[in-house]
Amino acid sequence: MKGYSYWVAFAAILIDQLAKLVIINKLELFEQIKVIGNFFVITSIRNTGAAFSMLEGKQTFFLIITPLVAAGIIWYIHQQRKSGNVRLLTGLGLVLGGALGNFIDRMMYGHVVDFLSFNFGSYSFAIFNLADTAITIGVALIILDTLIEDRRAKAAAREEQSGSKEILHTED
Repeated sequence: MKGYSYWVAFAAILIDQLAKLVIINKLELFEQIKVIGNFFVITSIRNTGAAFSMLEGKQTFFLIITPLVAAGIIWYIHQQRKSGNVRLLTGLGLVLGGALGNFIDRMMYGHVVDFLSFNFGSYSFAIFNLADTAITIGVALIILDTLIEDRRAKAAAREEQSGSKEILHTED
């Protein structure tokens, strides 16, 4: 499992950056391509905020916070690398890759390139990119892993507790 999370992060960055290059080079700003009617539309936009355009225009904040967050993720990957926990290590790699993919945009362009647009009737979901997708899937995997590991720990504690009671009852 040595380096597994970093390969996942590298793949996420590579796919994200290649997709963004295609968008930048093939579409004009605000140009749209309908992929599945009005439900899924590739839309070339630029975002100076975070997810859902929160903290619009706070580029300095993101340029400072992202390396700190990335360092924390790398530290945690280092702590978990020998666990063999593929779900957790994949999630951490995806979050790291997504964060760095958007960081590269901010460093190179001063904004993030977004292009995935989904519409549900009259509701339009915020336009996002593949780095955002990697972060979302990564966080979901980390949460899922936390829930599964918590359930395992509770089951093990119950099993240990019932084993202790059986020993007490056989000694009586």
